Order: sequence, then C-alpha cells, then structure tokens
Amino acid sequence: MNKTSKKFLEEMINAISPSGYENCAAAVWKAYAGKHADSVETDVHGNSHAIFNKGGKVKVMLAGHYDEIGFLISHIDEKGFLWIAPIGGWDSQIAQGQRVHIIGKGNKIVSGAVGKIAIHLQQPKQRTKVSEIKDLWIDIGAKDKKDAEKLVSIGDPMVIQYGYEELRNDRVIGRAFDDRAGAFAILEAGRMLTKMQTQCEVHVVATVQEEIGLRGAQTAAFGIAPDVGIAVDVTFATDHPNVEGIVQQEGCVKLDGGPVITRGPNINPKLFDLIIETAETEKIPVQITAEARGTPTDANAIQLNHAGVATALISIPLRHMHSPCELISLKDLEAVSNLLTAIIQKITPRTDFIPF
Repeated sequence: MNKTSKKFLEEMINAISPSGYENCAAAVWKAYAGKHADSVETDVHGNSHAIFNKGGKVKVMLAGHYDEIGFLISHIDEKGFLWIAPIGGWDSQIAQGQRVHIIGKGNKIVSGAVGKIAIHLQQPKQRTKVSEIKDLWIDIGAKDKKDAEKLVSIGDPMVIQYGYEELRNDRVIGRAFDDRAGAFAILEAGRMLTKMQTQCEVHVVATVQEEIGLRGAQTAAFGIAPDVGIAVDVTFATDHPNVEGIVQQEGCVKLDGGPVITRGPNINPKLFDLIIETAETEKIPVQITAEARGTPTDANAIQLNHAGVATALISIPLRHMHSPCELISLKDLEAVSNLLTAIIQKITPRTDFIPF
C-alpha cells in the first residue's frame, strides 16, 4: 500500500466518530475524496457521497459505514463522575479499565478512565459476574459536577483510547476497522477507477449509523436509487483459537485469504456470479460464506430500496470485532479495492441482474 493511502487509513482509524457523531471521520474521508472524485457532498443524515464518472449509464452504489461503536454521556453526578450509555453493541467486559477520549466542549478532546468497583471491594457474588455498562462510570479527574461541566456536556460522545498501529506481515491493529476499513476500500476503488474505463456512474458512499440499525445506508440508497449496490464491511475471521463450533455457522475465514463474498437471500445471484467470475479472471483469491437471512450490514438496506436493487456484500476478514484492537490484513484490504474496480468495469447497460 502506498504511503498516501496508508496515511488516509491511519487518519480514518484515529478519528473519533461513534454512530450519530461521524463528523471527524467525515472530514478525513471528504478531504481525500475531494482530490479524486467529480463531486463530494454530505446529506442531511451525515452520509458522505462521492461521485466518479458522472453521467455513466449504470448507477452503481458502493457503501461502507464510517461510524463506530462508542458511548455518550447520559448523566453527570454531583461528584463530577460521568455516567454513560452505549452506542452500538458492546461486550461490557471490554470497556472496564479502559481509557477514553471524549469530544467535549469546543470540540476539545477530554481524556478519562472507565471506573468500576475494585475487585477487593466486591462481594463474592459480584466477582462472578461481568459488570454491566450501567454500573460503569467515567473519571475525568473533575473535583465536582461544576468542574466537569466546564469540559463536557450531556450527550458528548466518547470512544476507547486506542489508535492505529502496524504489526508484522502487513497486519494492522486499531479501533474502528469495523467499518472504516470498508469506507477506505470503496474510496480507494473510486480513486483507482479515475484511471480506468467504465460505463458506470459510481456513487461511493461512507454511510452513518450502521451500528444502530443500517440507518445511513437506507436513506442514502433512497436518494441515489442505484441499479447495483455493493456493500463493503468486515466479517469474522475464524482462524484464531477457541472457534470450535463457530466455523460451522460462520464459515472458515482466514486473514490473507482474500475478500469474503457472501451468498444467500440478501445477494443477487447474478451479481454474485459476476463477482466470482471476475475474481477468477483477475486471479484475486476470495472466500465464500453463507447467510440464510438478510445480512446485518448495509447490503440489507440497499437491497430493499425502492423496488429492489441488485445487491452484493464483500467483506474484509477481521479479528477481535467490536473491541479497541480490531486486526486486519492490508493485503485483504487492497484486494477488496482491486476486486471492486474490476467488477465495475464489467458492468454495462446490457448486464442482466434479473435472477430467473
């Protein structure tokens, strides 16, 4: 991956943008998109929308969400401690003992720590249970409520204080690869398409509020009304310890194994076939998983837009999902962008997506 692209990825991962508060990630994404796209705009919901090859005959939407799980301040008590509500799906074990960054007053970053009753002070029964989010608090070092309110307000968002870091073998770790990796991959595909021929008008959309119900993709797809929609998200890598009994349900997915292509009712079968054929032609290794229902991704919202959209889901293998140390392979990430550009070059006004 070139230095410019990697810097863009790092800035995306380090942005603080839980669902409903995506402005930091949006600023990074739009700045990069503005250097390559025909146009870039943000809708009233917060989705960022870059168009490539404006005027193309087939309207293709690529979607990847740039919101993340996090918290918001629900209460400030008299002693200056902050009480929190979760944004998105949290494993409460992960939040305990972590440091947080809060976007406080004047958009200033305020540091804090997640507090709970020390194990020494817990009753025996408490030690056998995981503390719930409602029993955790944030300590920002405030003397009292008045002191805390100089820095933060009810509704301010926060995330666990983890950043982007490179590991060995082209693997990277950080917070919010779910799904900043997807928002990155689709924009890289758009950038690459500027040097290629296509008959498609490509709408590259970084969507909001996926973690709380696919909300951004629903409104963005309605506004665009695409002919074809491809969502890019992350999926569970199952190449780590303690996956006995999980592989049978989630599939065998490995880091460095290439993009993961979903098959099932949420996916247009002819678009699925086109993706597989393209991967074979381009010699891009792919992995296949099955989903018997609508997927819990933007692909679900896109497929059900208007009278229906030919939809597919391409995923990036990821370890440690919904933790502050999510891990992906840069090789898989680049392969997703390469596959997207090759697919889009093959779509023409004559391409038939009627399933039968």
